[in-house]
Amino acid sequence: MIACEIYEYFDLPFCRPDPMVRRKESLGEVLSGDRLTNSRYEMKFQEMKVVEILCAKTLNKEEVVKFRDAIQRDFYFQMYYDDLPLWGYIGKVEKASLSLDVKGPRFYLFTHVQFDVLYNGNHVIEVLAFSDPNHVVDITEDAEIDVKFTYSAKWNKTSIPFANRMRRYSKASFLPPIQQLHWFSIINSVVIILLSMGLLAMLYWWNIQSDLKKYFNGDEDDREIGWACIDGDVNRCPKLLPLFCAVLGCGTQLLLMVCCLFVLTSLGLLEPYTHGTLWTASVVIYTITSAVAGYTAASYHCQFSETGWERSVLMAGLLFIGPSVLVLFVVNTVAVSYGSTAAVPLGTIVVMLLIHIFITTPLLVLGGTVGCYYSSRHFVPSTKRYVRKILPLIWYMKIEIQMFLGGLLPFSAVLVELHLFYASTWSYKLFTQPSILFINFSMLVCLTVILSVGLTYIQLSMEDPEWWWRSILRGGSTAIFMFVYCIYFYARSNLSGLMQLCYFLGYNACIFYACFLMLGAIAFRSSSMFVYYMCHGVKSE
Repeated sequence: MIACEIYEYFDLPFCRPDPMVRRKESLGEVLSGDRLTNSRYEMKFQEMKVVEILCAKTLNKEEVVKFRDAIQRDFYFQMYYDDLPLWGYIGKVEKASLSLDVKGPRFYLFTHVQFDVLYNGNHVIEVLAFSDPNHVVDITEDAEIDVKFTYSAKWNKTSIPFANRMRRYSKASFLPPIQQLHWFSIINSVVIILLSMGLLAMLYWWNIQSDLKKYFNGDEDDREIGWACIDGDVNRCPKLLPLFCAVLGCGTQLLLMVCCLFVLTSLGLLEPYTHGTLWTASVVIYTITSAVAGYTAASYHCQFSETGWERSVLMAGLLFIGPSVLVLFVVNTVAVSYGSTAAVPLGTIVVMLLIHIFITTPLLVLGGTVGCYYSSRHFVPSTKRYVRKILPLIWYMKIEIQMFLGGLLPFSAVLVELHLFYASTWSYKLFTQPSILFINFSMLVCLTVILSVGLTYIQLSMEDPEWWWRSILRGGSTAIFMFVYCIYFYARSNLSGLMQLCYFLGYNACIFYACFLMLGAIAFRSSSMFVYYMCHGVKSE
């Protein structure tokens, strides 16, 4: 396997066990592309092995070509021992040779694997696999070659408790260069947040208080200036109400799902690095929280209309799943054509479909029914008969410019951590800790809230009451910047080929579409609280 192109271990002509027993995978393992089988490595607890022969075989020309192609594309293998993942490279390439007679790169296959195991009492704490560069065979030429695969196992005692054995997979975050990058990312985000909060505070004290004083103490002409003259229009029903409510419902559901994953990880109930548990937890939580999507969509819809809420609930259930299924269908088709284990089997697709029909949909309808009959009246629809004419907008008030401003600042605050997240997600090196991700996620939410409130106030000051959709687009625009950066990351990486391109862009498109909905919902909720406060201040006169 490489970063996003996964194949079965024995697709390459390694030493096969007899018999070969396949392990029954969980839902998360299947979705993450794991296809686990037994191997010929025999590693009994505390049993030392020194250059143990795994097998001796003759590689024919076709098998040599397979190995050479895998080495050229930087394939590595992944194994599990006592549920602990370990990795190692298949071979190496030497592009330069000291001999004048040899031209071009030389390809060498590693034939020896060194296992270093740490244990505490009766528990395995850590397993490392090293491909020994001193035990190699040259497979540059298309010729048959005799190969003897060997391995060694070394056991050492450690004082690390069993409960902390998974911390090794994030210890790369504590290496000095990576730790400095984490601190730089956090400090950068804090500085941007403080500057944004300072600007927002100045905006509030210099403008809102001044506007309120004019409204309370001035004459009728003063009351017709700025946002105070459109207080009756800000609560008008937004355009495309079912779609709007569906965005809020789906965004709220995804936000709750992310928060639940962070909570489970912090409590130690979820290990993101183990056997597809992150995928399993995501599917379960998304299914359960579909009730929240239905409730939110119906609740907001019924504040403006008591009929048609069923359409909002239906769109909330399809808004994220629908496009994601289409994208993943294309990715899955390409994976099947390549014979990759990243392809989701038909049986798993049927199981996912049954879960969506018999669990997700009833919960969605239940939440929608409760939301319709117990909806809050946070917004009182406008009773003005005539809609106020909106003046032509200044260039910097246009939605494209506001989306650029609303997305650039949060994106710049999390850019460094986003790069490390890519390095962690698309390779086997785990550079990102969940705790650091949570800190950066919290800062991203704070910046989204601050900018949404500030830009909403500026919009209302320009006597433009149509803030509903703009708040969502401004908040979600950060995800657009993230997706553009993912394209840049792909261009700078060593990923290549149709399979890796589709896999990388397809999954990132789904991730950042979810971020768009989630951040859009956050931005709207913060703007709605701000608008409610302003309107309440006017009406409290």
